[in-house]
Amino acid sequence: MPELPEVETVRRGLLPVMEGQRIAMAQVNRPDLRFPLPERMADRLTGATVTTLRRRSKYILADLDSGETLLIHLGMSGRILISGQMLGDFHHDHPAPQKHDHVLFHMENSARITFNDARRFGAMDLMATLTADRHPLLAKLGPEPLGNAFDESYLAKRLQGRLTPIKSALLDQTVLAGLGNIYVCEVLHRARISPLRLAASLTPHDITALIPIIRDVLTEAITAGGSSLRDYRQADGELGYFQHRFRVYDREGQPCPTPDCPGTIIRTVQSGRSSFHCPTCQH
Repeated sequence: MPELPEVETVRRGLLPVMEGQRIAMAQVNRPDLRFPLPERMADRLTGATVTTLRRRSKYILADLDSGETLLIHLGMSGRILISGQMLGDFHHDHPAPQKHDHVLFHMENSARITFNDARRFGAMDLMATLTADRHPLLAKLGPEPLGNAFDESYLAKRLQGRLTPIKSALLDQTVLAGLGNIYVCEVLHRARISPLRLAASLTPHDITALIPIIRDVLTEAITAGGSSLRDYRQADGELGYFQHRFRVYDREGQPCPTPDCPGTIIRTVQSGRSSFHCPTCQH
């Protein structure tokens, strides 16, 4: 599933063609994705102007001048593609309709934004902008890892007495919004903390070190255009490149990249998810 960097990459790709622009026509080709789509979704979106395009955790939020906010979640295989507009040095012509093009936004600026989702694990919803933070998918989210509310004192408080592995704690979206399996593996390797270690056992020094590492990993991934796994694409159709910088994720059996570490990356399973780490330098 796309994590914070991938979703932020898509949001930034959409900004020049969507924010401040009017939706000339919304086209909804089926009644549901992972959940039923909102009633009269096409009618409610057609004619609305996107005033702000923002992100919360792994969700893209488009605030509209109608007083509603469109929530978009990419799910496991959702893709948002832009056509009909110049993106950098390239012009992407409108492609022929595809079987899994479920929702399309025909913008007044001639851009077409297509939500394509072969497995239909994505989601969309409409809610009042003033109460958007109370939406069931958003209400219990923790702070953004790149925001000011995420600091040493906050993380220490949330990990105190927590008898679950640190990896599970960092994946808990009520603790920290947007981190997923890939980036937690990468963060813990840089911090030299084993994903198997209990969250409550982290020292103040460990927690202080984690904060900038989390921010650095996410910032690097956003700069690189997000990671490309399976069906993920940037909004302009280009692949992300951060996967070429993975230190441990999906590198089972390879030498640890930590300088002077003789260890080998191993794979373990935690709560049904693969964890990759070096047992030699991660303690």
